[in-house]
Amino acid sequence: MLNQFQRFLLSCLILSLSFCRTQPSQARKELPRVVTILSTQVPLTTSIPAEITPPSIYWQDLPIIPDLTPEAIAIYQRGLSLGNNPRAFTKIGDGEISAGWFLKTYDGDPQNYRLGAYQDLEQTIAYFSGSFRHSSVAAKRGFNTTKILDPKMSDRALCHKDESPLKCEIRLYRPSFALISLGTNQVWEAEIFIPELQEIIETLIENGVVPILSTKADNLEGDHRINFAIAELAKKYHLPLWNFWKVCQDLPSHGLQIDQEHLTYIQDYDFTNRTTMSYAWPNRNLTALQVLDMLYQSLSIP
Repeated sequence: MLNQFQRFLLSCLILSLSFCRTQPSQARKELPRVVTILSTQVPLTTSIPAEITPPSIYWQDLPIIPDLTPEAIAIYQRGLSLGNNPRAFTKIGDGEISAGWFLKTYDGDPQNYRLGAYQDLEQTIAYFSGSFRHSSVAAKRGFNTTKILDPKMSDRALCHKDESPLKCEIRLYRPSFALISLGTNQVWEAEIFIPELQEIIETLIENGVVPILSTKADNLEGDHRINFAIAELAKKYHLPLWNFWKVCQDLPSHGLQIDQEHLTYIQDYDFTNRTTMSYAWPNRNLTALQVLDMLYQSLSIP
């Protein structure tokens, strides 16, 4: 009989880069085992390893703006049959996605921003109108995967008893897409972060919401294992990966403040201003709009 470690090594040999480690014992109740996306069956709650040494850096060469896969399109179409709003996206994550200066301006007066060479984004802004200023109950400063899945962290005025912020947000807003930005708050908790991010992804897929994963700008863990894990999960589920890390590489200090954690900030939404575009936050807004535009164009939304 093979012991647990030997079985782990054998599984990794067979599956190559597939994730294959058992989830922690405190993991939540498992979701249904299989989701069918087009002709591809994706096993759910398949365990993945928190420790991969050294993590691959292939993801660093992935494009900033992804393509929409057939599998993601199938999730979107299933979501429509469940009653999801094709004109709605939501935000799932921490302070880097819940901040008031992330996208919310685009639900305001057009005079407050300048698209410049990206004027074509105006049609996407019009289409997703309302979602930019929407305050997601699953996106707050200090949130991490654990809090997003914990019913105790839900807004009791809006959410049902025993309903996590994630499930509450899905029920309340019925989005077709979810921008996910997580990882910085859990750089030393890969054994928790990885399976819980996987649970978030699976919950969204089960509800017909297309998860759009984002790499983070920082490397507080030192070896990029969090971004590698995010990229591997995007690959595993055939999901769009917004490679925000790559955006920041050509910016001063790689788009990071002196603490090497928080993004450089300027209160300006002028994409025509060279100084403005040397900061991380305007680039975060621009590339997020470009990701949404990719969805808009790929789905031929009228």
